[in-house]
Amino acid sequence: MFKKILVANRGEIAVRIMRTAREMGIGTVAVYSDADSTALHVLTADEAVCLGESDPLSSYLNMDKIIAAAKQTGAEAVHPGYGFLAENPAFARRVSEEGLIFVGPPASVMADLGDKTTARTIMARSEVPIIPGMTESEADFDRLAAAADEMGYPVVVKAAFGGGGKGMRTVENPKELREAAELCTSEALSAFGDGSIYLEKFLGRPRHVEFQILADRYGNVVHLFERECSVQRRHQKIIEETPSPALDDDLRKRMGAAAVAAARAAGYVNAGTVEFLLDRSGAFYFLEVNTRLQVEHPITELTTGLDLVRHQFEIAAGQPLPFAQKDITRKGHAIECRIYAEDPEHNFMPSPGKILYTRSPEGPGVRYDHGIYSGFEVPVQYDPILGKLVVWAEDRPLACARMIRALRECVILGVKTPIEFLLDVVSSKAFQAGETHTRFIEDHFAEWRPDPAALEHALLGFVAHEAAGPKRVPEYDEIPGSWEPMSPWLRLGAWDLAR
Repeated sequence: MFKKILVANRGEIAVRIMRTAREMGIGTVAVYSDADSTALHVLTADEAVCLGESDPLSSYLNMDKIIAAAKQTGAEAVHPGYGFLAENPAFARRVSEEGLIFVGPPASVMADLGDKTTARTIMARSEVPIIPGMTESEADFDRLAAAADEMGYPVVVKAAFGGGGKGMRTVENPKELREAAELCTSEALSAFGDGSIYLEKFLGRPRHVEFQILADRYGNVVHLFERECSVQRRHQKIIEETPSPALDDDLRKRMGAAAVAAARAAGYVNAGTVEFLLDRSGAFYFLEVNTRLQVEHPITELTTGLDLVRHQFEIAAGQPLPFAQKDITRKGHAIECRIYAEDPEHNFMPSPGKILYTRSPEGPGVRYDHGIYSGFEVPVQYDPILGKLVVWAEDRPLACARMIRALRECVILGVKTPIEFLLDVVSSKAFQAGETHTRFIEDHFAEWRPDPAALEHALLGFVAHEAAGPKRVPEYDEIPGSWEPMSPWLRLGAWDLAR
């Protein structure tokens, strides 16, 4: 097993990876930009290396600086987390060429699956059902128009590379196609460095269901059951749960088998996710493979009892999977709500700024993965995710009730967050009934507005917090470059007894 790893990421996912590394006796190295000098992932790591300017291209996207940091600190492996360089095959290749271990799939597999048209071809050859559409990217508008006419409107213009809803537009008729194609090309080029696009047939209000997979170097592939990810805004997931309310045992078995077949067809190694769209008739179609750890992985961990990051490290170190498909069981129901610094009242626009006060939810069955603290400045340069609130319970009704209770306990002041919005979604009759789909937010919450009483309740908590006395804000010059485990009381000590 590795003695030291570098986490090429920031925020809550970097903190989460470091926690498992510490349990395994693995030293951790954080990298950070100028904007993140006192970020929680920096305070959590055993060592930290500054990458320089806050611009992502100069820091978290700079391969040379990250690899130099790994070599400088003696790290043997690099875990990319999610986002930034996590699904960049060039980065995975560079890491390997420099004599380091990339905690993820091989660069060649990542390249094949990162190109959605190539991935669709691989799946079609392996008889994994795919959404009707093109299997090659196309820059010529006349050919795009001909393909759209052949499959019939509405269609979806999609970036061939990347994800997260970027470079994606639904087109209802031929008049909208040219503008949508130009916008998607421009957005994809800006986000992923490649403007390639293609067309798929639009599926009306499907469910988004994905299967977590693990695969080792020796041909062993398993799935860890499904996650329902249908509640989305701008094609970005905000609530996930497992099991899916839409799957029965037969459909679950068939989709799981398709996910394993997809991984085998691609030669997959390490943790990944095979994503499907499920229509109202029960037919399912391959969407894509996410070649990394997913934001929503905690709900799988809570229901299976498995630590996915631990298995990522073990697989990357050359160890075989310690179990077969028949050994994997699942218990209870888990739900995750993503909490961003964004304003749900204004189209979920980012809301960077200083967190004046935060209170974490607690209690039975509650897990809160986050990367913030009172006094932390949320940078404007990066994805605004602050954390993930996850609950587990014996069944879905109790899990919903537990999430409602946990959301009411979760307080973040100083920046806008969707906590109250998420509370209203989980409390809604449609969600409680499990009647979710990818246009759930547009259909049920398009006119949503916050309740002023909820803000008053949060402000009372802030006033009580301030009345308790002065707080201690961590300074970077207190962070030693040593192997000694970080003490949260030393770094983030809640009370400054010297004052």
